[in-house]
Amino acid sequence: MSKRYRLFIILAMVGLCFIFLYPTIRWYYLIPKADQSLALGSREQIKHYSSQTAQADLQSLIEIAKSGGETPERLAPLVSSAKKQQKEAKLPVPPQWDASAVLSTFSERQEAQEVVETAYRDKIFKLKNLQKNTVQLGLDLSGGLSIVLQADMEALKERLGRDLNEADREDAVNRALEVLNSRIDKFGLTEPVIRRQGSDQIYVEIPGTADPERINDIIMGKGSLAFHLVDDSAAAAFNAYYATHPTTTFDGNGNLADPTIVPSDVQILGVYTKDQYGLDEFVQYTAVKKEVGLDGNHIKNALVERNNLDGKPEVTFMLDTEGGEIFYRLTSANVGKRLAIVLDDKVKSQATIQTGIRDSVRLTGFSAEEANNIALTLRTAALPVELEVITQQSIGPSLGSDTIRQGLYALIGGLVAVMIFMLIYYQGAGINAVVAQILNIYFMFSILSAFKFTLTLPSIAGFILTIGMAVDANVIVFERMKEELLLGKSRKAAIDAGFDKAFWAIMDSNITTFIAALFLSQLGSGPIQGFAVSLAIGVFSSVFTALFVSRLIFDFGTDVLGSKKLSISWRIK
Repeated sequence: MSKRYRLFIILAMVGLCFIFLYPTIRWYYLIPKADQSLALGSREQIKHYSSQTAQADLQSLIEIAKSGGETPERLAPLVSSAKKQQKEAKLPVPPQWDASAVLSTFSERQEAQEVVETAYRDKIFKLKNLQKNTVQLGLDLSGGLSIVLQADMEALKERLGRDLNEADREDAVNRALEVLNSRIDKFGLTEPVIRRQGSDQIYVEIPGTADPERINDIIMGKGSLAFHLVDDSAAAAFNAYYATHPTTTFDGNGNLADPTIVPSDVQILGVYTKDQYGLDEFVQYTAVKKEVGLDGNHIKNALVERNNLDGKPEVTFMLDTEGGEIFYRLTSANVGKRLAIVLDDKVKSQATIQTGIRDSVRLTGFSAEEANNIALTLRTAALPVELEVITQQSIGPSLGSDTIRQGLYALIGGLVAVMIFMLIYYQGAGINAVVAQILNIYFMFSILSAFKFTLTLPSIAGFILTIGMAVDANVIVFERMKEELLLGKSRKAAIDAGFDKAFWAIMDSNITTFIAALFLSQLGSGPIQGFAVSLAIGVFSSVFTALFVSRLIFDFGTDVLGSKKLSISWRIK
């Protein structure tokens, strides 16, 4: 392969790696810490911040408008929206978009606030997506909490009343993973890592400062899903009363101040839907029977399908034998009435009973997003198998910061020490090795960023090890060159022979190392996998830089710069 093509390949790889690495560089070095904190927050925190900040900005704009001032730069989205509305309404454009002109475009203050709030929300979620495409810091570097949960298969066996097969175990753990993933935003922290470990364990890793007691309550919480009949007459009576007594209907604890408003067998619950943040948003109140029509534990599975006639989405869920009998009696006796799906005292959905239903229930009349939300609610409301905490470790953020600093010192210190040795011992050829080492580190971190791997302390150890391996390849090549020079060969002949004779020695050592890393990644877990992955990445990177990049640098000196001698030893001139 010609030098031109080799140079093109190297430059293309450098450019491609920069594209992979740029999100990480931007997140850790170009995004202010305050913005990082916002992006790492939960959806609840983002909603609160966006709403509060939008209200404050709008109030500030109103004050500015009274004095005839200009619209602040941070409210540029509001100006853009005002211009768009004027254009669509075909109204005359004001000569200057000052604060007063912008406000006059919006008929209601709430409309303007929503525009500003949307701008803040979109900006934060954009940063949140950026963070997901960066190199993540593991628990040992960022601090936080790690928990290993054990699924109690014996309790599941007793509940089902039969022996469990492999499919039962697989389904139980997978559904438990879904449940835990559906609860992750309640932590109010960076989204945790939740993955299966072995056949019946789940590993949960929550970076950042965390309250173990609060997190255990959330993880171990069972959830409460049930079906209740809706009492439409009681709901109408309550809403009529609430419309005229909005401040005195409920007491400080959220209970009815006057329980006689509704019959004694009825309770008032809120109806909720998902807002633009993916959070529960209150819509209205409704009245449901206190008696549970069907407990959610009888649900075996729930999925979204398309109706064969009109193609509209519908939710289908399956009940166990006992649940099917209960549900058939309930639906047969209440045809035409509405049935509410209640999760943790929140009405998530309501449907009219068309006929008696036994074990396969179909809900219609929803959009695709609503259908998916309902199916997820039905599948993940309660843990399908009891979980027990096996181990729990907490690492403080200060310890994580110290670990990052010490790990970087070790990495930089090792790299600098190796570079100094190569420059002193191999003279001019040492510069070649230094350039190859710098590119080696650059390629390794780029690959880490491209595949969104998590950087841990063992990963850093793997990178430090590959520095030594990369230098070892350079040493083998350089020593071969020295032998050829001692035989009286020219610079070009010594370089060619050095790389050709060292090739298989380098490949053998790196192939065996890669095989070891492969087995470690498959058989190990946690820190061992992190070390194995970084080691495997380093093997590919070090071989490429030692044999491909380094060779091109030598050839460039020979063919382009016209060098006749090879500076590689104090003894060889």
